[in-house]
Formats: sequence, C-alpha cells, structure tokens
Amino acid sequence: MSHRRGLRVAVLAVGVLGLAGTQGIATAQQPSPQPYSAAHAANLPAAMLKAMQRDLGLNQAQVKEALANQVNTGAAAGKLQNRLAGSYGGSYVTGKTGGTLHVATTNPAKASQIASFGAKAEVVRYSLAQLDAAKAKLDRATRQSAPSHTPVWYVDVRSNKVVLLSSAPAKARAFAKAAGVSLGQVTVRRSSMKPRTFYDLRGGDAYYMGGRCSIGFPVTRGSTVGFATAGHCGRAGTSVSGYNQVALGSFQASTFPGNDYAWVAANSNWKPTARVNGYGSVADRAVEGSTVAQPGQPVCRSGSTSGWHCGNVTQLNTSVTYKEGTIYGVTQTTVCAEPGDSGGSYIAGTQAQGVTSGGSGDCTSGGTTFFQPINPLLQVYGLTLYTGTPPDDGGGDDGGDPPTGTWAIGTVYSTGDVVTYNGVQYRCIQGHQALQGWNPAAVPALWEQI
Repeated sequence: MSHRRGLRVAVLAVGVLGLAGTQGIATAQQPSPQPYSAAHAANLPAAMLKAMQRDLGLNQAQVKEALANQVNTGAAAGKLQNRLAGSYGGSYVTGKTGGTLHVATTNPAKASQIASFGAKAEVVRYSLAQLDAAKAKLDRATRQSAPSHTPVWYVDVRSNKVVLLSSAPAKARAFAKAAGVSLGQVTVRRSSMKPRTFYDLRGGDAYYMGGRCSIGFPVTRGSTVGFATAGHCGRAGTSVSGYNQVALGSFQASTFPGNDYAWVAANSNWKPTARVNGYGSVADRAVEGSTVAQPGQPVCRSGSTSGWHCGNVTQLNTSVTYKEGTIYGVTQTTVCAEPGDSGGSYIAGTQAQGVTSGGSGDCTSGGTTFFQPINPLLQVYGLTLYTGTPPDDGGGDDGGDPPTGTWAIGTVYSTGDVVTYNGVQYRCIQGHQALQGWNPAAVPALWEQI
C-alpha cells in the first residue's frame, strides 16, 4: 500500500509510532489493558470481525466464539501441561471455532484427568520433551551449515513426530540419522517450499534502513521508547527513518540468523501507540498483552506491503532455513505475506504474538509464513511491550499499596513458572509478559493458585 499525503501520520507502519512535534500530531494516552478473559477477547469492533470472517471463513458469532475459546482452551491446556509434567505430549485445538482441545500424554492412566478438564486425551509414544530434544539435535547439526534440500523442520504434536519438509526425502532421513535422531521420531514430507525473508521490496507505510521493513510492536526500555522488528532488517547501529523519510532512530540490537529479532530505539520526535495498523481493512487494533496462541487458533498479521491478513497458527517451535542461514523457535502460520512485510506484527485478538520473519508464496496464491515470537524478543533485550500503560512507578500495580512477592511487571513468564504475590503462590498456565493490572490474583486465565 502506498502512503497518502496529508495528515495520515499518526500511525507508522503497524501503528507502533505516531509522529509528533513538527507536524503537531498528538498521541492520545491509551487506556490500561483489560485483564485477559474470554469475555474481553470476544469483544471486537465490527470491522475486525469482518476481516476475520473474510480470511477464516467464519460468521460473526463464530469469530467471537473462536476468540473466547482461545482464552479458555489455552488456560486448560496450561493447567494440564503443569499436571502431566514429564508425560505431557503437547496440545492443539480442532473444530471450526477451535472449541475442541486435544492434550497428548504418554501415560494412558492420565486420560481421565485430561477428560476432567473437558479436553480430549491423545495417548502418544513420545513426550513433548522428547520431541523437543530430537528437534534440538537437528538444530545443533545446522549451526554451521543447513541442508538446502530440507529448509523446514518442527515438532508436530498432532502426529507426535518431528516433521521435516524436504525436496529430497532420502537425504532428509540421512540428515536426521547423522544428527543422532531416531528415525522412529521423524516424519519426512515432500515439499517444494523455498522460504525467504520478506524485506527487500517496497510496500506502503514502513521504515527505511537502506531497504524497507515493517514495524512490529511498540516497546519501552526504561524511559526509552521504540519498536520490535525482525533481525534480518538491520544490525546494531543501523540508522532508521520513518515512512516520511524523517529520522526515527537506530537499531540497538539485532540477531540473525539463529533467531530473527531486533529492536529500534526512537528519538524524541516519535511517540508510541498501543496499536496495530489495520490498513483500511479493520480499525487499528489495540495491543493489550502477549499471551501465546496455540496451534489451530486464529492469528492476524499487519505489514507494509500486503496490509492486514488472517489465518491460523499451525506449528510452534519451527526451524527454517533461508539463504542467509537457519533460525530456530519460530511459529508457522497459514497467514500470507510478501516482501516488505518483514518485521510487521502478528496479533491474536489483542495479544501480540510476534514479528514477521519470512515464508513462501504470496497474498494472491496463498502461502506459509513464520514469525519470531514476541516474548523471547522482549526477554532477551529486557524490553516491555507498550500497551498504553505508563511505566510502573514502583507502587502497587493496581494503584494501591505495593504488592509483595516475586511477581514483577515486565517479566516474561512461561508455563509452569511459580511466583509469590501478596503471600500466595501461583503457577503460570499461559506464557505472557506481566503487565500492570494483570497480577496473578486478578487474571485466572494466566495464573492458578497452588
């Protein structure tokens, strides 16, 4: 999409930064994010509902149901992951609105416990930990050089295997065997996929750094504001200008290959907004947190070339090889993307998911895309997702007395992490970054008391 002249300057690329100062555009303070709940997740503007109906083939009621299911099934899956411990084999959802939760276990005796949470038990041979360990062997084998015939591999909890996509299946099996992976844990699927990064062709609203990329999500680091984006878009020290060629800031840190994440610090002329650009398809989308979506759940993407598109998460913990090298731990989706969309935001409801890395295909014929999850990016660089809430002043997260315990705003928590809050212990049931107002006592969809 091309940028129109005039006063359309309050949203940059994906709504991360609004221009202030010289052009007199003020950024309104965003309201505090609502605690993560099924009712809040389903409360979408009409334009957003229409966009998801368009791309997912659902009616309005089904979209609302899918978003509510995303919260409820995620909470149930997280609780079961904690309870099943070493026998946990992963989880995913099925059904038109993702209402059927499947949870795998290596222990048949756990099937009744899974059923008690309203989930369907799948008894499997390998635990998720075993499959993750097998995939890690493949990852280590490609640190120096990855096989061109096998550009993608991932843990597929549905088949209880590590899946390799390859144009030469026999060579892929030999690659797995040489890496020390049992062939019983592997499935090879013939594929002509040739993934690529998406940064070198021009789109619409974006940022410039000698090429073009899309902004991901607004972030803060202390008093510094900026945005998260893809690592292949620039290196530390690379200067950045906005869609209007006005100086914006510079890359502070970048990792690629291995991972595909980076962050840019903005100068004082640019102000953050907790918004994702809807590119006219939908109203700009509020960013209210970073709770991780499961395989089978819907996700939408905003980028400077192809605008706003939706699809589904298909695989977590995917490795993909581009000509520049291999990256690990990305999420695979059915959302289309095109060159220039790199770095742009993936969002599920109001929950930030990650930044566009690359993929294959386009938004005419369809394709497969991969995003770098946002929570590891925030964690490695010590960033806080901007949700419109001002930085914590050291007082209570709800404006009252300061809470006691180990829980802290800005910390990225993974499923199974244990914290204390006002003298009570809680266990995390869905991965997310802690936000003001989202304390363990207030958000049962993210924490359970133990």
